[in-house]
Amino acid sequence: MKNKKIYFENLDGLRFLCFLSVFLFHSFHTEYAYISDSGLYHFIKKDLFGNGSLGVNFFFVLSGYLITYLLIEEKKLNGQIDLKKFWIRRILRIWPLFYMCVLFGFYVFPLLKTAFGQTPNETASMAYYLTFTNNFDFIQKGLPDASVLGVLWSVAIEEQFYLIWPIILYVLPIKKYWMAFSAIIGVSLIFRGFNDSYIMHEYHTLSCIGDMAVGAFGAWLIIEKAKFKQKIVDLNKLTLVLIYTVFALIFFFRDEFLHTTFLIRVFERQFISIVILLIILEQCFTVNSLFKMSSFKRISKLGLITYGLYCLHFIGILIATTLTKKLAINTELWQVLIIDTLLALTITIIISKISYRFYEKPFLKFKEKFAFITK
Repeated sequence: MKNKKIYFENLDGLRFLCFLSVFLFHSFHTEYAYISDSGLYHFIKKDLFGNGSLGVNFFFVLSGYLITYLLIEEKKLNGQIDLKKFWIRRILRIWPLFYMCVLFGFYVFPLLKTAFGQTPNETASMAYYLTFTNNFDFIQKGLPDASVLGVLWSVAIEEQFYLIWPIILYVLPIKKYWMAFSAIIGVSLIFRGFNDSYIMHEYHTLSCIGDMAVGAFGAWLIIEKAKFKQKIVDLNKLTLVLIYTVFALIFFFRDEFLHTTFLIRVFERQFISIVILLIILEQCFTVNSLFKMSSFKRISKLGLITYGLYCLHFIGILIATTLTKKLAINTELWQVLIIDTLLALTITIIISKISYRFYEKPFLKFKEKFAFITK
């Protein structure tokens, strides 16, 4: 068996920032109207981090890029993609933690809620979660009662992607991959055009799959088109400032810029994906970057446990808000913004490290037995 080492060291830090964006989007919970009605609270919760869910868009583009890059390299290395081994690798990486969260959400969370004198009211259907179709359950019923289940919709979409994507790359010759990517982006745009609603645009597979296709397109261009790669390598600092400025404007003013008309709403997700892809590519290949995420060692190290951070962060938030409520240190605005948030983040990091070290890592070690491309 041939093996090849590929590692994009700057992407770990980007992963953590994506998680942090989602975490802050979900943070700052308060039951007190005098806090939630304050101008500063509204600024931080809505204006500053109201578009933190863009971290999920980033994850989708990143998945499309990485998976496609590795599969193309595998096909070049071995002459074909080993579908069975690819799916085994995905199962060993995704399923253990995903199903642990599902069990916690459906069985442990109701018990904890009852223990604290509250009444469980779960509307989610387990069948959707067992089959990685829970984003459709989310679309039909809204947020589950167990918040830990609420974030798993994006994992479901990624698993649907992992099921179909390698088959497409297996069947087509590499030089024709662009046709599949273009077709998927086209289908995504058509779907968005016929389903012009926030929930369908944000949570439906046919809307989100376009993000992954954009990431895949980037991987194919980098590998197959030397001139394109050289342009990314040679990006100047002014262009880089423009790329990051556009992303910042999207992050802080998405509604004002990209939700204004029907036509813009149809194309906005693909536009955002292209900007995200440019950030990924410049971090991986540009020589004169403004910064490289790998230089931020602690952030990059935390990026290694991003999957756990993402799946488990609502448990951290739940523990933190319960503690601060019991101790009566959540009654002031600064306490909600600082104590609650830092405590929740700290707890999330601790339980994610424990999960990675003692639960996920054994599966990951076994996963390497089925890998052609390694770090």
